[in-house]
Amino acid sequence: MTASPGTDRAAPPLAPTETERARLQRRTTRVLIAGQILGGLGVPISIALAPVLATEVSGTEALSGFASTSSVIGTAVVSLPLAALMTARGRRPGLVLAYGIGAVGAGLVVLAATIKNFPLLLLGMAAFGAASSANLQARFAAADLAAPDHRARAISVVVWASTIGAVLGPNLSAPASRSFAGTSIPETAGPFVWAAVVFVLTGTLIAVLLRPDPLLTARALAAPGEQTREGRSLRAGFAAVKASPRARLALVTVAVSHTTMVSIMVMTPMDLSHHGAGLELIGLVISGHIAGMFAFSPVMGWLADRLGRLTVIGLSAGLLLTAALLAGTAGPSHGQTAAGLFLLGLGWSAGMVSGSALLTDSVPQPARAAVQGLSDLTMNTAAGVGGAAAGLIMSEAGYGWLNAIGAGLLLPLAALALFTARRHPTPVKDPQ
Repeated sequence: MTASPGTDRAAPPLAPTETERARLQRRTTRVLIAGQILGGLGVPISIALAPVLATEVSGTEALSGFASTSSVIGTAVVSLPLAALMTARGRRPGLVLAYGIGAVGAGLVVLAATIKNFPLLLLGMAAFGAASSANLQARFAAADLAAPDHRARAISVVVWASTIGAVLGPNLSAPASRSFAGTSIPETAGPFVWAAVVFVLTGTLIAVLLRPDPLLTARALAAPGEQTREGRSLRAGFAAVKASPRARLALVTVAVSHTTMVSIMVMTPMDLSHHGAGLELIGLVISGHIAGMFAFSPVMGWLADRLGRLTVIGLSAGLLLTAALLAGTAGPSHGQTAAGLFLLGLGWSAGMVSGSALLTDSVPQPARAAVQGLSDLTMNTAAGVGGAAAGLIMSEAGYGWLNAIGAGLLLPLAALALFTARRHPTPVKDPQ
């Protein structure tokens, strides 16, 4: 057959059977899982040593946090351009470009470490953040061809695949560093060389195997009246969010759950150390937190599809509130802190999966890529501000107040969810 103008040449017929669509969805999901495992490995393998590397290059610990902050800023900044490219060309070109930029960024970090140039290091870390943006956008690619009542589960499976990289990555930092012992490359920059290779492999995998492109295929299957170019612009994406109360709730859910999680999580190691915890115990607590974030995401996807997005958003707020209460009042009780951090990850998972699914449900198909980019921009910008503010709050008021403020962020989310459930109880009809 001849594909519709502007669609992937490998797109399926305009009226596929449910079996054909399910087959395409399974293939897309397998490729995205493989890419998420690889891409998810590249970020944590090196980001753990970013503060150490920043200290070595700058010569002062005072600037150690700027490396990670630059990466977060890079992730946020690239979100909208990446969404614009995906809107115009599909998921595959956008993901490949983002991993390519991440690989270049990793190379710049290595160069900066070699010549001791701190501004270049920050530039490299910002570009490195593009790979994180690709990892985030992959969850939306999983939803492009999913049936509406399986959309949250499709997103959650790709989020779950991040578990492998998140767990293995930090443990590979040491061998990645030692592999460059005796060379001109500083050992602390070694993991970034590995990350660059991983990002190139991930981009290649996506370029070769993510065919047909899921976004372009979904667009080809949409009703003829929904295939206008005007409906695919970033401006149309902003308009779609403005017109949909449920889309606004989804944006708030993703931003608040991510900001609350990041703000509390980044200061927890410091609080644990203040109460006598060693590095091994801190590592176990953070590992439990990561397990809560990713390992149970399929459960959250199943719940969001079966019980509804708003129900799981309420569950997210409840879990995050409980987590803040436990962690903020733990003091020297390391077990209570660990329980709080686990629930913090679980609450993040519930908010991320249900919010992402609700956002996809609530806007017209042509505007989805733009809206999803806006979501990641909002989420990462808010988390960047929250992470920076967390250090100030911790130093001035303490870990307990940090958790109290994090809990306070959840109250407007809960109120908005209740208001939306009352005033807009009927889900937006799926545009496909």
